[in-house]
Amino acid sequence: MIFPILFTFYISFHKWTILGKPDFVGLGNYYQLLTDNVFWISLWNTLYYTLGTVPFSMALGLAGAILLNRKIPLRAFFRGVFFAPVVVSLVATGLIWSWMYNPNYGLFNHLLQFVGIEGVNWLSSTTWAMPAVIITTLWVRTGYCLVIYLAGLQAIPESLYEAVEIDGANAWQKFWYVTLPLLKHTTTFVLVISVIYGFMVFDLIYTMTNGGPGHSTTVIVQYIYQKAFVEGDMGYGSALGAVLFLIMMVLVAIQLRLGREKG
Repeated sequence: MIFPILFTFYISFHKWTILGKPDFVGLGNYYQLLTDNVFWISLWNTLYYTLGTVPFSMALGLAGAILLNRKIPLRAFFRGVFFAPVVVSLVATGLIWSWMYNPNYGLFNHLLQFVGIEGVNWLSSTTWAMPAVIITTLWVRTGYCLVIYLAGLQAIPESLYEAVEIDGANAWQKFWYVTLPLLKHTTTFVLVISVIYGFMVFDLIYTMTNGGPGHSTTVIVQYIYQKAFVEGDMGYGSALGAVLFLIMMVLVAIQLRLGREKG
């Protein structure tokens, strides 16, 4: 694992097309990156995607975990149903949802027309393409967050809830003063993993929109793939990868710092 990371940083200071000998260019690739409009667009799209998926998938996962932690009929069945999208291939997920977003025969436009609303060209619209991918991601990621939160909830002693009930706490107070504080480490873990997933997204974007229309859904990992493996500019692609690596290190460090208990 360490060697590819170090090699990526090494190649980022070179011009290289894989076949030839690497040509040292110093910070040339990084200077090019600063003036590359597509890079900044892809970085913004990645942030947009991450901000659109992380908080909602965590909130929905927590709500579902609280519900499925209770003694309700078919509880095990519903746990499996909500987790099922996590184990489905992302390529298959992208293809299925692309069909549902189809403007002519897709399920979503059919439902909209059924209630008298004009359909949308979901994946062909610069306005709706990214929200469509975000909705698809929520279908996938909510089940993962749900399972992790469910494990965290089951680790909370029932005696704590009984104690606050004796003190007269209502359902909201139990959630706010018992459940949330004791899920702090679980929330930190889910947040870190979800942010990493958000910045590393590729499969769904590549399958559903391939970065289009225009560059409205181009994310940074896809742009790295485009530069390195489609255009063959491994040096510039490695520079993009190095920048992504540093961004991820900073974000994860901040999240771990915020999630650390006060001493």
